[in-house]
Amino acid sequence: MQAHSMIRQASLAVACIGLLASASNVLAQATGKDVYEQTCIACHGVDGTGVLPGIPDLTEPGGRLTKPEELLIEHTINGFQSPGSPMAMPPRGGNAALTEQDARAVVRYMIDAFGPR
Repeated sequence: MQAHSMIRQASLAVACIGLLASASNVLAQATGKDVYEQTCIACHGVDGTGVLPGIPDLTEPGGRLTKPEELLIEHTINGFQSPGSPMAMPPRGGNAALTEQDARAVVRYMIDAFGPR
């Protein structure tokens, strides 16, 4: 009986360590809003309408945020210049530390915050 109890305690300890590691990873990851406020806001503005000529208005019906999400993530990571625009978005929004996970989170945030309703 004592061996069974020790196995159960060891299993619970392993499960707790796994949960703590997962929670730590979640806390370490920036949210899409955090990424937007740290990286994207300088050009796209607080409200997503763009702060300089040539920066697309993310709130525009039928605009950039109606494109497929995977394409938006690709453009976020690799950079993009809209046809006819005098300005290009730099790769990773100019933030070399931006990860693919950050790009996914910020694109999802922008769609939710500024995309078509």
